[in-house]
This record gives sequence, C-alpha cells and structure tokens, in this order.
Amino acid sequence: MDVSNWPILSMLIFLPAVGAALIFFIPWRGDFLPKTLALLVGAANLWLSIVLFRSFDPTSADMQLVEKSAWIPELGASYYLGVDGLSLFMVMITTFMVPVAMLSSWDQEGRRQDLFYGFLLLLETGLIGIFLALDLLLFYAFWEVMLIPMYLLVGIWGGTNRRYATLKLIIYTMGGSLLMLVAILALYFFHHAQAGEYTFDITKLYETPVPPHALLPMGLAFFVAFAVKSPLFPFHTWLPDAHAESPMAGAVDITGLLIKTGAYAFLRFLLPLFPEFSTSYAPVVVTLALIANLYGAMLATVQDDLKRLIAYSSVSHVGLVILGIFVFNVQGIDGAVFMMVSIALCSGGRLRPS
Repeated sequence: MDVSNWPILSMLIFLPAVGAALIFFIPWRGDFLPKTLALLVGAANLWLSIVLFRSFDPTSADMQLVEKSAWIPELGASYYLGVDGLSLFMVMITTFMVPVAMLSSWDQEGRRQDLFYGFLLLLETGLIGIFLALDLLLFYAFWEVMLIPMYLLVGIWGGTNRRYATLKLIIYTMGGSLLMLVAILALYFFHHAQAGEYTFDITKLYETPVPPHALLPMGLAFFVAFAVKSPLFPFHTWLPDAHAESPMAGAVDITGLLIKTGAYAFLRFLLPLFPEFSTSYAPVVVTLALIANLYGAMLATVQDDLKRLIAYSSVSHVGLVILGIFVFNVQGIDGAVFMMVSIALCSGGRLRPS
C-alpha cells in the first residue's frame, strides 16, 4: 500500500485525540458504547502502524514520511514529524499496548468509564507525538500532553493512596520538565547567536555547539528530565507508588509505555545534542544504571504486591537499558532498543485484572 501521499504520521497522532473528543462530547448512555469506540479507535491506530511498518524502508538511515509545515513561524517552531527505525519500533509498541491496556480494564467498575477510556486515547496521542516529533518545542508540547491524562488516570481512578501517588508523580515529572524547558530555550538562543536564525528543528540544533560554561547545566537539565521518566536511580521513587495506585490500564501504560519515553529521549535528544556531556559523564551514568539494575532486582524479590514487584523489576530492567545506551557502541544500543520493546511487552503482559 502506497502511503507516500498520506499524512500517516499525523493520522497516528490525532486519530486517538479525535476518538477522545467524540467520547468526551457525545452524551452516552452507559459505558459499553464509549468503551467500544475507544477500542475500535485503538485498533484502527494499530492498523495504521502496521501500514507504516510495511511502508518503511529499512535500508535508509534518513527520516522517512516527513511532514513539515509552519506552526509558530514567529518563534521558528514548525510542525515537523518523521520516522526512523527507532521511532518506528516505539510507535508500533505504543499502538499495540494501548488496546491491551483497554482490554485489561474492560470489566473495571467505577465512575465515568467513558472519561477513563477517553484519557487513555489522549495518552496515546501524547506518546506517539513524542516518538515522531522532530521539532524540539513540538516534542515538549507532546511531552506535557502525555502527562496530563496520566495524572488524571492515577488521581481519579487509582487506589486508596492515589492522591499521594499523583502528587509525587506531578512533583517529579513537572520538576524535570521545567528544567528541560529552560535548557531548550537556552539552546534555542545559542543557536540564534551562532547561526542567525531562531529554530527548534532538532536536525539543526544537533549542529549547534554549546558553550563550555553552559554544557554542564544544560546537559544535566535534559538528563534529569529523562532520568525521572525512565526512571533511573535515584530518580525512580515516584514509580512504585504511581504504579501500585494506578488502575490496571494505567499500570500497563506506565510500565509498558510511559517509562520508555525517557530511554527514547536519551537516544533522540541527549546524546546527539550534548555529545561532550554524554561522553564525559558516561561513567557516572553507567554506575547509576548498574545500581538501578541490582537495587531494583533486590527490592522486587521482597514485594508481595504484584504491581510493586513489576515497578521495581522495571527499575532493574531500565538500568540495563540505560547501561546499553551509555556504552556507546552498536551492540549496546541495539540491545537497549530490544530491551525497551521486550520490557513493554513483558511488563504489560504480566498484569491481569484482580
């Protein structure tokens, strides 16, 4: 199927948002119809990702099926999407796991299940947008869009300690996001000072040399934002509480999808934007990754709650992923991507409704 003339990347991002809007604004009677609509939208997006996979050229290292248009021209921000091998895997695992998350909570009882499934679709929009965005401001927008439905899923439909878990999740993730926003703006102005143009295009920002005095704070800001989301030791402590208090679909999405955004962002943004920072502090990151691997595994063995067990085992597995990324060789990065996909499938698959 020839999709070269399709805006298939935009379709993958915004089809779930359209489905969520229908669920939110149509006055449904009962929960079955909105739940069914959400599942059909999720299945349609899975089909689109399969079409994307079949249209992808694995022999090309360039970004494919690129969509680019002006977004906020006064700021130099563009609506810029593209897919390569890394983002393709992330999109496919996302479109597969979202219907799994829906089915895992199909028999869940509680208030406003229509909103619950609508927020799952909005979460999918944010996740896929993160994996396809090639404009740094657009990436940041999707990064924040992803967090809003996650807060609501845990805070409204979570367990007895959901308020504490949600507050902890907000503090950690918003703190990291604000640091990253400051660093994004600094990089934006550094690029203008050197190239004479304002842009958030990451292919251009990759070539922007960061002044030595700014390298550590800017690299650290990106690192902390992505380490929180991964979550890498010692930035992991929000995960066990959020995971334990999440509804089943939220737990599937946290372990299967949400924490993979951090590892993806290391590969897509931190390493190419700040190569000197990444190589200079790689020994520190590798040490943290090894601690995470051992620490998470040891704590997982003493848990009597399935969700907490999976949360701590995910901390251990993420340690291996980050270790693979920061050894800076093909085998390590290939292994990290393989682990990201396998962890998503295995962690989500281990969760069953109680």
